[in-house]
Amino acid sequence: MSRFTLLIRPATLLSLALVAAAPAAHAALKQGSEAPDFTLPATQNGQEMPYTLHDALAKGPVVLYFYPAAFTKGCTMEAHGFADAMPQFKALGASVIGVSMDNIHKLDDFSVSQIKGQFPVASDSDGKVTRLYDAKMPMLDIAQRVTYVIAPEGQIIETISSETPGNHVQKALAALKTFKADVMRHRRK
Repeated sequence: MSRFTLLIRPATLLSLALVAAAPAAHAALKQGSEAPDFTLPATQNGQEMPYTLHDALAKGPVVLYFYPAAFTKGCTMEAHGFADAMPQFKALGASVIGVSMDNIHKLDDFSVSQIKGQFPVASDSDGKVTRLYDAKMPMLDIAQRVTYVIAPEGQIIETISSETPGNHVQKALAALKTFKADVMRHRRK
């Protein structure tokens, strides 16, 4: 036995065990899967309205991203990334919707202060849509960080899942560029 003793509290051991046992972020809905339709309360620039995926897809591709919680460091960084890239998304004919399990009043403030009204964020406070998209964090009432790029016909063209928010925007833009190029190539035939 070493002369150094490591003291670990039982609560710390439990926390470490839960973290080790929790699966990495994943998404069951893969490329080519049908995206489930949904309607959720949403807010854009503090103005509340219902958001229906079917209606958004009628206008073009949709980038649907799930995030754990408004006003946390990573989620705020991710929201800023999507907001800053909105001109690029619009140029590709796409819209963006962020979904969390936060209540709509918290998202009203988040949409104004952090997103500057660039795109809507929706409240899935009961987690039904988050579960439909297999984006719920195991054992916690928050969403995992998962992004879906959805074609206007409703098929998922890209699934992006990771614990870190840094690459979701660029990967979603890359998927949309590939999709647009494929559509243009098929039109020429």
